[in-house]
Amino acid sequence: MSLRTPLSRVRGLGAARSGTGHFMGQRLTAMANIPLAIFFVIAMVSQIGASHAEVVAFIANPVVAIVFILLIASVTYHMRLGMQVVIEDYVHGELAKILAIVANTFFTIVIALASIFAILKIAFTSGAGM
Repeated sequence: MSLRTPLSRVRGLGAARSGTGHFMGQRLTAMANIPLAIFFVIAMVSQIGASHAEVVAFIANPVVAIVFILLIASVTYHMRLGMQVVIEDYVHGELAKILAIVANTFFTIVIALASIFAILKIAFTSGAGM
């Protein structure tokens, strides 16, 4: 027995079968963001008063660089998932919704790549690190 209307069955409309994965992705990234963000805040507070060269050397440390890259990846993915929910809920035109979701995805990819590139550039060109 189905709770779907006959018209809904004909159109093939219904659950996209991705809701659980989306929900879990948001929850997992939210949990990952907590320790990563705490590390980031503590790391940046510890650099108060340090010179530019000292901060660059600190970020060039492989452990710090990897944690920062993990933070960037997790935060941008979490941001994309959250904005997708907002777009799906509040953009009503189908074409506008698709374009907004595509723009959201490209925006988060650009932000993530630019941020990760900056961390890698510091890590590999500072001459310090290990």
